[in-house]
Amino acid sequence: MGMNLFKTTAAVAALAIMATGAAQAGEDAKLVINGDLSIATQAAAPAHLENLETVYSGWVFRTKETQALEMDDFDNPSFVFVDVALDLYAAVDGTEGKSCASCHENVEDFAGLTTSMPRVNADGALETTTDLINECRTERMGAKAWKYSGTDMSAMLSLVGLQSRGMPVNVAIDGAAAPYWDKGKELYYTRVGQLDMSCSNCHEDNYNVMIRADHLSQGQSNGFPTYRLKNAKMNTIQARFKGCMKNIRAEPFGQGSDEFKALELYVASRGNGLIVETPSVRN
Repeated sequence: MGMNLFKTTAAVAALAIMATGAAQAGEDAKLVINGDLSIATQAAAPAHLENLETVYSGWVFRTKETQALEMDDFDNPSFVFVDVALDLYAAVDGTEGKSCASCHENVEDFAGLTTSMPRVNADGALETTTDLINECRTERMGAKAWKYSGTDMSAMLSLVGLQSRGMPVNVAIDGAAAPYWDKGKELYYTRVGQLDMSCSNCHEDNYNVMIRADHLSQGQSNGFPTYRLKNAKMNTIQARFKGCMKNIRAEPFGQGSDEFKALELYVASRGNGLIVETPSVRN
């Protein structure tokens, strides 16, 4: 009975992908935020991508109503969480009597950071922005680390990412980053779970088609953290990885794991040349 259910579910999903083609993505749609910040939503695919000629922001694949929310910071629900992060940034926490602002007086100084993350640190380890934030909290503030994709962390990631909005993604994939990138690429193309699917099956082979009520995008990360209308909160990229793996009935890797960090690097690199939209709005 279980096997029959699995086969039926997989067949329905495959049929939905093959038979329900959507109109061509709105490549010519213009994302202009607050009437003055124009953000290109497509770019030539980076040289290391073998199967795509153009990369598209996830904004292109959303409904006009959802797109409009991102075009005005007053309407963008992400900014509720950005405001929360501003309070957290100024709040003293931990045994050292410090706040984020104690060391980083101007949050604007983080401009450009998101464009290069994840990156390899001086010790040769791959680190994410989440790692940097928690290192500051535990090592410099004497405070507890935040949950990897918890409300406080996702809010702070949104605030930090906002400082790079309008800048092109340009993560390093060579040198010390190469083995991590190779691992992330392997994970991206490896089929897993009961539905025997990989990231590439949806976001490379079948982007711009409908599966049930969802318009599949290329799965780019240039807008993360993103506010999803589905769950009314900020969603980090690794939380999204976890959700995708659960959707294909696979056992997710842990957030902050070596696997998810490598996958985050590879996915970010697929969007090299796209523009940071953080904090974006998606379905």
